[in-house]
Amino acid sequence: MSFVTLDQVEGQLSRGFRLLRFSPEIETLFLREYATERARLVAIWCVIGVLIYDLVYFCDSAMVPDVLAELVVVRFLMFTPFVFSCIVMVRRWPNALFYDILTVTAAVLSVTLPMIAAVGSTSHYLFVYQTYNSAAFLYFVVSLRPRFPAVLIGLALTSASHFTTTYLTGAFDQVAYFGIITVYSMLSIFLAVSAYFLEKTDRQNFLNQLRASLLCRQLEDKAERDELTGLLNRRSLTRISGNLWGGTTRQMTISAILLDIDHFKRFNDVHGHLEGDACIRAVSQCIRDTVSETSYVFRFGGEEMLVLLTGLDPMQVLAMAERIRAAIERLHIPHGGLGNSWVTASLGVASAIPAEITLEKLLQKADEALYDAKRLGRNTVALASLPEPTVRVA
Repeated sequence: MSFVTLDQVEGQLSRGFRLLRFSPEIETLFLREYATERARLVAIWCVIGVLIYDLVYFCDSAMVPDVLAELVVVRFLMFTPFVFSCIVMVRRWPNALFYDILTVTAAVLSVTLPMIAAVGSTSHYLFVYQTYNSAAFLYFVVSLRPRFPAVLIGLALTSASHFTTTYLTGAFDQVAYFGIITVYSMLSIFLAVSAYFLEKTDRQNFLNQLRASLLCRQLEDKAERDELTGLLNRRSLTRISGNLWGGTTRQMTISAILLDIDHFKRFNDVHGHLEGDACIRAVSQCIRDTVSETSYVFRFGGEEMLVLLTGLDPMQVLAMAERIRAAIERLHIPHGGLGNSWVTASLGVASAIPAEITLEKLLQKADEALYDAKRLGRNTVALASLPEPTVRVA
C-alpha cells in the first residue's frame, strides 16, 4: 500500500490538479478508492440502465416495426448479457482502467447496436427515434461517471458511431443531418465540460477526506507518543496491553525489558537538563534501532524505558537486552559525573504468558530484575525468576 504523508497531501492541495492527476502516491490511493466505489455502485446503475434501455423496446415496436426482430436481438440477446457480464467483471476485478474501458465499450454499443438495426428501416419516425441516443450519452457521463479521459474517448466514439449510422440510414437530407451533428456535438461538449468539473470535485473531496484522515491519525499518534523521545507513552501502554492481554496472544509468551540509564541524576547535575534530554533522545533512538519492528518501545518514566516483545523465549529476550545494553555503551556519550566514563544502562528482563499473569505483575518482576542489575554493578542485564501464575477467584 502506498504511504502518503500529510505534507504531500497539503502540497497537492496548494499546487492544484488542473490536469486531473495527482502525484503518483496520492493517485494510487485515489484510483483504488475510485475502483472500489465504482464496483460497489456498478450493479445498481447498470441494472437501472439496462432496464431503461430494454423498455425502449416499446418505442421500437411503435416507431420501427419493420426491424423489430433485429432490435430484439441487439437489445435482449446482445447488449443486456454484455451489461450483466460487465457487472460481474467489475465486481470481481475492481480496477480503474478496466472500469473505464468497459463503460466506454458499453456506451458505444448502446448507441451503435440499435442504430445498425435501424439502418435497414424505412420508417418515417427515424428522426425522432435517433434522438433516444442522447439518453445514452447522458447516462454514460452522469451515471457511470468514468474518468475524464475515458469520457472524451467515449463521447468521440459514440458520436462518430451515431453520425455514421444515421448517415447510412439515408433517411435525412443535408439540413437534417447537419442538425443532428450540431445537436450531438453541442451535447458532447457540454457533457465533457461537466465531466471535467465533476471529476475535479471528486478529487478535491478525496484530498480533503485524506487530509482529515491523516490529521486525525496524527493527533492520535501524538496523543500516544512521548513528546521528547517519540516513543510510545503510558497511555499507549494501556491500549496495547489491553490488546495483548485480551486477544489471541493470551497464550503467547510476552516479555518486558525495563531499562534505566545509570547515574542519570548525576549526568543532569554535571551536564545540565538540555544535555540530559539529548541523552534520553539518543538512548531512545538506539533502542528503537536495536529491537525488532514488532516490538513496542515505551518511555516508562524519566530515564526509564520499557520494551514489550511477543513470541520469544526468555533466553532470546535476554540476548536482545544484552544487544541493547551494548549498543547504548557504544554510543560513547560522555558522562562527566563519572570521570572519563560513558553513559550506560541497566536492564531487567521478565517473561510470562498473559493468561497466567497481569501486566502489573510482569512489570513488577522486570523492575525487580532491574534493581538486581544495579546491585550487580550497573551496565548489565538481569533476568527475573519466572512469576507464579495469578490466581483469579471466580
